[in-house]
Amino acid sequence: MHANSSPATQQVRIDLGDRSYPISIGSGLLGDPATYQNLPAASTALIVSNDTVAPLYAELLRTALQPHYKRVLLVALPDGEVHKDWPTLQLIFDALLGNGCDRKTVLFALGGGVVGDMTGFAAACYMRGVPFVQMPTTLLAQVDSSVGGKTAINHPLGKNMVGAFYQPERVLCDLDVLQTLPPRELSAGLAEIIKYGPIADMAFLDWIEDNIDALLAREPAALAHAIRRSCEIKAEVVGQDERENGLRAILNFGHTFGHAIESGLGYGRWLHGEGVGCGMVMAARLSQRLGLVDGAFVDRLRTLIQRAGLPVTGPRLSPADSAGRYLELMRVDKKAEAGEIKFVLIVAPGRAVVRSAPDALVREVIDASCD
Repeated sequence: MHANSSPATQQVRIDLGDRSYPISIGSGLLGDPATYQNLPAASTALIVSNDTVAPLYAELLRTALQPHYKRVLLVALPDGEVHKDWPTLQLIFDALLGNGCDRKTVLFALGGGVVGDMTGFAAACYMRGVPFVQMPTTLLAQVDSSVGGKTAINHPLGKNMVGAFYQPERVLCDLDVLQTLPPRELSAGLAEIIKYGPIADMAFLDWIEDNIDALLAREPAALAHAIRRSCEIKAEVVGQDERENGLRAILNFGHTFGHAIESGLGYGRWLHGEGVGCGMVMAARLSQRLGLVDGAFVDRLRTLIQRAGLPVTGPRLSPADSAGRYLELMRVDKKAEAGEIKFVLIVAPGRAVVRSAPDALVREVIDASCD
């Protein structure tokens, strides 16, 4: 296949019994009426987007939905992680209640991870549950946040602390929308793609290293493969552990450090994928300090993350005791148990575990990783 030709639409299935659903990956999905066949019957559809994405794609989606729904409504939220909160969530409920939407109304999440998380959470709550469809417009959302049914908003004391597990009806990953993605957002998405290598599939990591330039150049064939393989790995993990009682936690590789960076700097200063990229370097270093992987593995990962355009050096979160501030933030992470911080560590390339580590060792890693 020529690198720039449009790859055929591919499907990955999430197997969760009666809550199973397909993830479609291809070009032109957003504007194709066939994409919306066999969704739950309803008179009303509500498109939830943000003020960056709505001007680009809401009209295309509205036109495609009109043959299927009597009313197609739109609510555009303010853009950014800083707005992933209660007041913004209320805007979705205001639109639903203000328009007399019933419990069959279908919500369409048209945007990145913030829009997807908030739409899913609103769908889980409205009349105790209405159907929704994920239409992720960022690379990060296509390979991670739109898949698997995690929905949430942030709280000033912690990221994604208020939410629900609630699965979509389907996920539509349109490759075309990635062409309008800002370069920084593209890099942020690559962090979540890179993550899948060390935790599950080193052959995929080899492939990413060989194709990182094609991914940065947004070549459709390369993007399609990276998205499909990422979704396959996530689908396999979620199918075994939907509610993160064990295995699913490995998908948080780099996230414990990354979430601390995000909330410590103030939401939105670093993108989620930037925190994860840097957090993976820190988690790999911690794995090395614990004698689980060698320095060559850490260097390899750090080099790839840097090539993806991501930060590999963490910020100082406090002038007096930066490591102490990291530890304080990590103790309120969802993965902490009884105040004990849990880290996703690489025990061997391609295999991850969740375990705690001595504070003193974590401090050393943070101090060595931040400027």
